[in-house]
Amino acid sequence: SRPPVLLLHGGGQTRHSWGSTAATLGDAGWYAIAYDQRGHGDSGRSATGHYEPGRFAEDLVEVAATFDRSPVVVGASLGGLSGLLAAGVIEPDLFLALVLVDITPRQEREGVDRIVGFMLAHAEEGFATLDDAADAVAGYQPHRTRPKDHSGLRKNLRLDPDGRWRWHWDPKLFNSDRGLQSAQQPGRYVAAAGRLTLPTLLVRGKLSDLVSEETAREFLELVPHARFVDVSDAGHMVAGDRNDRFTDAVVEFLSELPRD
Repeated sequence: SRPPVLLLHGGGQTRHSWGSTAATLGDAGWYAIAYDQRGHGDSGRSATGHYEPGRFAEDLVEVAATFDRSPVVVGASLGGLSGLLAAGVIEPDLFLALVLVDITPRQEREGVDRIVGFMLAHAEEGFATLDDAADAVAGYQPHRTRPKDHSGLRKNLRLDPDGRWRWHWDPKLFNSDRGLQSAQQPGRYVAAAGRLTLPTLLVRGKLSDLVSEETAREFLELVPHARFVDVSDAGHMVAGDRNDRFTDAVVEFLSELPRD
């Protein structure tokens, strides 16, 4: 009975990264859809390595245009940047609301380098076992309790013919001249934020090294009408670290949107 909610995962993640958020939104009457962005999970890979950030935003617009009602976009990291460009520049009138999950037009360099370093550390050689992959994740996210089983981790990895487990995304995301690193233009995200008129929520992980209190304030100055939630005990992967608090914040925000 309520509009669609499109859940866009971050770079190097898959549609499974949202935990129970989609189910909770569905129980509340929203039509929640999580899809694998290009080059991730079960979606196709670009033969030419076309992963420039704006292309993900164009994909989002194409998906959103298939609905007969304006959807809400909930985007984490790369997914949030996609939503920012789509709602602020490409098709401002296409969306009902925007939720940015631990992402702002400017990010802290140290946090970006740490994330990219983790993603590329085993991108080519992969892991011999799921335990090895779990060890790598635990080292990257020491604040998170290590799961007792690998069912969740398995969804973010693929078992290749050589018997090794590799992340379920295309390495060309970073090593292509048309990849995510090819066109770092913070100014266009600043400009997109300045054009936002739709209801907007920024959800930050309080332990995040990517979005600091300073960069969050900068965003709120660019978008004065935006709401802000700081989720304690959560880092950059807010939905995975504290899914309960994250989902509560999103549901509360959506509940206050106008009904059509």
